[in-house]
Amino acid sequence: MSTVPQSEPFTGLILLSGIDTPGITQALFETLSPFAITVLDIEQVVIRDRVILTALIALDKSHAKAVEEDLNLCAATLRVDIAIAFSHSSIHSIAAKTGLLHVIVLGNPLKPSSIALIAKTLAEQNANIERIYRTASYPVTAVEFVLSGALQSTLRKSLAQVCVTEGIDIAVQPGGLMRWAKKLVLMDVDSTLIQQEVIELLAAKAGVGDKVIAITQSAMRGEIDFEKSLKERVALLAGLPETVIAEVRSQITLTPGAKTLIRTLMRLGHTVAVVSGGFIEVIEPLLKDLEISHYRANSLEIIDGVLTGKLTGPIIDRAGKAQTLIDFANLVGVGLEQTIAIGDGANDLDMITAAGLGIAFNAKPAVIAAADSALSQPFLDSVLYLMGISREDIEEADR
Repeated sequence: MSTVPQSEPFTGLILLSGIDTPGITQALFETLSPFAITVLDIEQVVIRDRVILTALIALDKSHAKAVEEDLNLCAATLRVDIAIAFSHSSIHSIAAKTGLLHVIVLGNPLKPSSIALIAKTLAEQNANIERIYRTASYPVTAVEFVLSGALQSTLRKSLAQVCVTEGIDIAVQPGGLMRWAKKLVLMDVDSTLIQQEVIELLAAKAGVGDKVIAITQSAMRGEIDFEKSLKERVALLAGLPETVIAEVRSQITLTPGAKTLIRTLMRLGHTVAVVSGGFIEVIEPLLKDLEISHYRANSLEIIDGVLTGKLTGPIIDRAGKAQTLIDFANLVGVGLEQTIAIGDGANDLDMITAAGLGIAFNAKPAVIAAADSALSQPFLDSVLYLMGISREDIEEADR
């Protein structure tokens, strides 16, 4: 007959569930206090008015019956359900796990079929779900899975198809302290920080809107070189009076959630920076209002109060944006692994792939394919959920 090794402790797994009322946790552990018990693990969650509390304890096997009887009396007094399962188990089974992955799911709405398909995909990848918890309920529902036993690269590829099938956003990120480290967050401007394309607003003033839009769309898809396309579009603006810049600036609207994102990041000690293939003359006052001090953009040539149709200074193209990421990271003293780049077009590809976390925001297919994460909902503050910051944390900071 086999015997249990003395080195393996006798444990009890306690599960309490019921209507949440003040004093439940206190009463449970006061019930356990008279016994020679060690608490090995504990977790509690409240969803609406229902509480679920689990605790793993180590105890003397001879006390098991008395502990169970006292817990049953406690359950009756509290009007909750308490179940307990005793066993011999190795202490190593609850050791801290390393190499954890965080899978962040954003949906509007988030349907049961989506969760089922995600769980199926995780199981097929031999990923074990350690925890699931909600980080936001509006303007999107955000749920985070903490996993062990999976590879980030293969899991991301498998979950990419779930995004397409279910119409949701899924990001896969490693855990660890680096997730909470100081960050440089570098954003594109047109169709990312703001809802418009500035050059299209200028083109409308010049009566060449259709021509400029056609060139812009081709460049965003990566079909033509950005520098060439930019020069072609700017040339069409020749003759516009300088006064149109202020008129166009008044037409700009921030992307929903932009102020919340910037305010929250700055409060947490992160640096927010901007790089744009657009024009500094248009966006600089807006960036100053947002208290963003690190930014780069192209500059329009203006002579005698008239746009010449040319640019001055270095052109901020695809390579220029990637270099800006490197320069700003050095300036604020962080490594590239501590950077986040957010953009939507082909011009953003190099900085997105160079960053520690590249985010495609309502982006073109080529950008989504290259990015670490993709957001399809029109709320820029959803970036915070990818960083592990909850809606409750954001609102608490605002108070």
